[in-house]
Amino acid sequence: MIKIDLITGFLGSGKTTFLKKYAKYLLEQGQRICILENDFGAVNVDMLLLQDIMGENCELEMVAGGCDADCHKRRFKTKLISMGMRGFDRVLIEPSGIFDVDEFFDSLHEEPLDRWYEIGNVIAIVDARLEPELSEESEYLLASQVAGAGQIVLSKSQEASQEDVAGTAARLNRVMEAFQCPRRFTIEQDMIVKDWAELTEEDYKRLSGCGYVSENYRKLWFDQREAFHSVYYMHVRMTREKLRETAEMLLQDKACGTIFRIKGFMMEAENRWIELNAVRGDISLQPIEKGQEVLIVIGEGLAKNAIDPYFVPYIVEEGTVCAE
Repeated sequence: MIKIDLITGFLGSGKTTFLKKYAKYLLEQGQRICILENDFGAVNVDMLLLQDIMGENCELEMVAGGCDADCHKRRFKTKLISMGMRGFDRVLIEPSGIFDVDEFFDSLHEEPLDRWYEIGNVIAIVDARLEPELSEESEYLLASQVAGAGQIVLSKSQEASQEDVAGTAARLNRVMEAFQCPRRFTIEQDMIVKDWAELTEEDYKRLSGCGYVSENYRKLWFDQREAFHSVYYMHVRMTREKLRETAEMLLQDKACGTIFRIKGFMMEAENRWIELNAVRGDISLQPIEKGQEVLIVIGEGLAKNAIDPYFVPYIVEEGTVCAE
């Protein structure tokens, strides 16, 4: 049977960055893998961030979003059926940050997937400086992501204090209590807390065999597509400094709604791209070999009319250089 690992985590937690490192480890062990990007959005920019690890033993697939929940589940299952016939040793699934993990377990227990796949590991990525206040819907998704995790990996822990890490562990346990889940986490047993650049082979062995936990918790019924929204802007051109300033202001502007993440790519000059990945307290602008001219704002209760003024004046025709 094909082992299937779920790399889950809330919006902006760092799933794609971790996934690249984990996939490289598995490739070094001689495994033939496939990465399935399972997003709700119609545009999946994370696919481009994984291009550099594609090769003979690593394939990349995507479940296209932009449809209703039932359609998305059918596409997810159909994609896994087609992948099950291609002889992979392991499949890695990176879902959206607003993914209810029950969908993963439910799908894998259905025919014919239950005959082809066995659930290997559920790895939850959590920001070491977890947001102190989240809506009930966001807390539920966080609960679903960590309740079944065989291992929690804290992201950006090198930027966090011991008090931050302890506070995040306590916060996760309060979320477990709020959703009537008996599971509780300790830093020593359930979490990897270190700079990802310093992860060792021992750490990856621990992760690749961490398994998962079957745990009950109170279900919160809501439509993720109604609670969370994405706003897309194509062909935005501004300077790198202006893009950083814009992201900083947007993340603080309550009139725009609760923004969790801004991500995407912008062309600075012909054939010169930068990648934007912004969450509160951490804005990254990095050069990237290939991009797609799109910036995506993701959050709860987004007010597009308030966000538009930040980007619409900088939308240009293709081929135009950056605006000041």
